[in-house]
Amino acid sequence: MEKKAEAFIRLITIMDELREQCPWDKKQTMDSLRYLTIEELYELSDAILDRDMSEIKKELGDILLHIVFYSRIASETNEFDISDVINSVCDKLIHRHPHIYGDVKVEDEIEVKKNWEKLKMKEGKKSVLEGVPKSLPAIVKSFRIQEKVRGIGFDWDNKTQVWDKVLEELEELKVEVEKGDKNRIESEFGDVLFALTNYSRFIDVNPEDALERTNKRFIKRFQIMENEIKEKGLDLSDMSLSQMDVYWEKAKNIYYNSNKDL
Repeated sequence: MEKKAEAFIRLITIMDELREQCPWDKKQTMDSLRYLTIEELYELSDAILDRDMSEIKKELGDILLHIVFYSRIASETNEFDISDVINSVCDKLIHRHPHIYGDVKVEDEIEVKKNWEKLKMKEGKKSVLEGVPKSLPAIVKSFRIQEKVRGIGFDWDNKTQVWDKVLEELEELKVEVEKGDKNRIESEFGDVLFALTNYSRFIDVNPEDALERTNKRFIKRFQIMENEIKEKGLDLSDMSLSQMDVYWEKAKNIYYNSNKDL
């Protein structure tokens, strides 16, 4: 514990020194740091998806720096400081875990989540969905919405019901595609994505992670295909789809042989 405390004090000390002495750090505001923080969060997300522990450690450090930086800026106008930030989250965790710090009994993590949402409502939230950030990516937002409403019992009973809903939405999308009304097609396509996101919860898959890993696999396979084609002295833009398919299958085999755990 002492080692951890020393490391944290070291970071705070360095931040104080930089804020007072470095021209760049002195100039920063919460607004100027905001987009940099978003970038760091995406870099952490990439590292987690790549299962790169060295990069995860590095990116966590960058995010911790930003937390300390924001707190230092706020302390300069006596709004709050890093101790207020830490104590605030500690108080929240204790309050929202009455099964640990109180006499509430729970059977499983589902009951924990239900209690969490109930406590948030008692804290003054007007809606269960109030805590879902408006700027979240759509799939992440959809997943969080569904998790939130599940916390108060608004959910399907089993995955068979949810899959039936997916099939129902697919059929409705098919009907609208045949009619050709673009607005209705978009609406039904959104319903399909929402239903699939819902289904992902019931099979314990995070849809955002699943889609991003598919994106990464496609990019790597496509780049392998490009390299194979270049090595043959061919130009991708001059090839037919059937010719590209041959190299695509080869690229898939190369990829899987070097990533057998994926």
